[in-house]
Amino acid sequence: MFVIPAIDLKNGQCVRLLQGKEDAVTIYSNDPASTAKRWEECGAKFLHVVDLDGAFTGSQKNLDVIIKIRESVSINIEVGGGIRDIKKIDSLISIGINRIILGTAVIEKPSLLKDACGKYPGRILAGIDAKRGRVAVKGWVEVTSTDAKDLAREMEKVGAAGIIYTDISRDGMLAGPNIPAMEEMVETVSIPIIASGGVSSIKDIIALREIKNLWGMITGKAIYSGAVDLKEAIRIAQSPGF
Repeated sequence: MFVIPAIDLKNGQCVRLLQGKEDAVTIYSNDPASTAKRWEECGAKFLHVVDLDGAFTGSQKNLDVIIKIRESVSINIEVGGGIRDIKKIDSLISIGINRIILGTAVIEKPSLLKDACGKYPGRILAGIDAKRGRVAVKGWVEVTSTDAKDLAREMEKVGAAGIIYTDISRDGMLAGPNIPAMEEMVETVSIPIIASGGVSSIKDIIALREIKNLWGMITGKAIYSGAVDLKEAIRIAQSPGF
């Protein structure tokens, strides 16, 4: 299982939000590129970068910062947040981003995911954010009636290379991941699932590691607050016997 550190961007800074609330923000760094390098040095093989300004407004405001992150590390980078048309996908791919995450767009513009998967096979991920099993969109501001598992099945059919599944009731809370929800999602589809939200300790890493066929997990606040040591988390996640 891969442990993927998150870098959330807002106004050019590396931040974390509490349950995705735009006004509940903690700034961790004014130099996201240095943060990216730090996580690479800890052994991360992937970075999960989210343009929060884009997620809330639909426009990419942190492209320059994303370019600097790309230039600072050699590991794989996946980017999401405000990507709602093929031109933005083209732009990110052109600067060397490895994988693109489509969130709100997969509901609002179903054809975008299909077109993107066709143009960039194996490089498009569907980001599904859910609260009590229902899909949330527009930076988690709106909770829809769409069932997360039903959406996951649709995304697999369209050609998504994987799904990032976030339980927004746990995100940024250090309350522990929703293990049953993650297990259900892994059992729902055959494409890779990356779990996100709620990791608060090494114990949580071990619990996620126990989920059969879980491809990876994203950690944010836990590594920024010091609750989890990224090097240790990576070692445990990749070690047999846990």
